[in-house]
Amino acid sequence: MDEEYDVIVLGTGLTECILSGIMSVNGKKVLHMDRNPYYGGESSSITPLEELYKRFSLPDSPPESMGRGRDWNVDLIPKFLMANGQLVKMLLYTEVTRYLDFKVVEGSFVYKGGKIYKVPSTETEALASNLMGMFEKRRFRKFLVFVANFDENDPKTFEGVDPKTTTMRDVYKKFDLGQDVIDFTGHALALYRTDDYLDVPCLETINRIKLYSESLARYGKSPYLYPLYGLGELPQGFARLSAIYGGTYMLNKPVDEIVMEGGHVIGVKSEGEVARCKQLICDPSYITDRVRKAGQVIRVICVLSHPIKNTNDANSCQIIIPQNQVNRNSDIYVCMISYAHNVAAQGKYIAIVSTTVETSEPEAEIEPALELLEPIDQKFVAISDLYEPTDDGTDSQVFASRSYDATTHFETTCNDIKDIYKRMTGSDFDFENMKRKQNDVFGEDEQ
Repeated sequence: MDEEYDVIVLGTGLTECILSGIMSVNGKKVLHMDRNPYYGGESSSITPLEELYKRFSLPDSPPESMGRGRDWNVDLIPKFLMANGQLVKMLLYTEVTRYLDFKVVEGSFVYKGGKIYKVPSTETEALASNLMGMFEKRRFRKFLVFVANFDENDPKTFEGVDPKTTTMRDVYKKFDLGQDVIDFTGHALALYRTDDYLDVPCLETINRIKLYSESLARYGKSPYLYPLYGLGELPQGFARLSAIYGGTYMLNKPVDEIVMEGGHVIGVKSEGEVARCKQLICDPSYITDRVRKAGQVIRVICVLSHPIKNTNDANSCQIIIPQNQVNRNSDIYVCMISYAHNVAAQGKYIAIVSTTVETSEPEAEIEPALELLEPIDQKFVAISDLYEPTDDGTDSQVFASRSYDATTHFETTCNDIKDIYKRMTGSDFDFENMKRKQNDVFGEDEQ
């Protein structure tokens, strides 16, 4: 422990584990510590089921009908991976995929007028969908073709739209799309949580819809993937990568003090010893004086003995409830997975509802989503504060990650990783940097 490191990382959440993996691959000497005895921090999967009951302070233990406790791996933070998104690229480039198995999520649904509908994922589905009337379908198809052909480097594809100045509201007007279609395009395809995007230039929205379509094109059923045995597998995969490249891991290690000198970090004190470092990465819980609260998220884990109604008995799906449909500012999400992903006992399903808290009664806010899940065998309610760093870390060389938000995918987490990387190294994050060394066939050659 009494050594000098380039980087010390505190907390083994996904953000921290990916950064520790990247820094190790880039030749940095990394020490990675966590005060908990398990990997994953906020983004871990809890097993066995008894542990989840304890964690949420439920007085009883799980009933026998829940099956064997160790058949359960319950995510505390529900998210899926976009098949063509940044996290999948990181997994492929670092070859962490060799430690994991994924399944395609069976469908994406959107809520409208109290019912749920499949999000049309192909032209054929769009034309058959009950979400839109006949003429609306044609206009929507034109819009999708425009998006698919759009290339920000080729003005011939712009059709009079300027990606840097035309707002998305004006693009919808141009294609004469109605409110319902705007709702599901913005929230179920571009995956925005609020309507703020309507009045900013349209380029990001167009790229988000492209990401959705390209992710969908890879596997067909939905654009989302989910790892067998739960999301807790992800941080562990990157932790292995870091260890292969000489990173040192210590779990169950209390952090007594972050040692500063002249305003910047010089080490971390634990159990009387000080490990020295040039840079520090940590989750907000390790440096409460350098983060500020930026809102709250409510997440409700629901154990079911049945698939969700009107989802064609899917064993996994996502449901998005656009804010307009329930008079809110931000969307409500449902992520559902099941025994098919080795995260629950045979015949059991886990549906996790999440949204940004807007009132003093968060549980009432998610009622529309809970109604879709009835009957519910057991609920676990968590209301978490969201934190963000108060400074960029340039002076102190202390880099705090942001809390995991209410979105159902990892794109915002990946943006945070790229942002921290840039602040730490001064250069833009490049996926090529993550390629493992060619001679490292199974990680044994290069210790």
